[in-house]
Amino acid sequence: MDTATADTEATTYVVALPAGMKLLNANDRVHWRTRARITKALREAAAKSARDAHIPPMEQIRIQAVLHPHDKRRRDPHNWYPSYKAAIDGIVDAGVIPDDDGKHLISIEVVLGAPVRHTQIALRITPFGVES
Repeated sequence: MDTATADTEATTYVVALPAGMKLLNANDRVHWRTRARITKALREAAAKSARDAHIPPMEQIRIQAVLHPHDKRRRDPHNWYPSYKAAIDGIVDAGVIPDDDGKHLISIEVVLGAPVRHTQIALRITPFGVES
């Protein structure tokens, strides 16, 4: 079975952080203590969401990081990378993958999702099949 077929047949798991959580934007200039507090909250929320979803441990994954804004204005979803990074660290804490290095986290795709009432980010996690 080729990799493309394996990826389309794989189960996708979703780690959605609570809507309305304070997020980190690469353009923000916040005090280091505030940034650390927000990072910790995002990381813990992602770990809890992954555990609650009963996501099994995997050796390699692909992630689609989705920003669901609160309105339809233009925005660059890549600017929320600090929030995605904290959430990815949370799924590592939950045991979904051993580490978020290049061996285990094969790729990250950042996309803009549909607007929701309160801004939210979600990670769509897909196992990456290793050819034997």
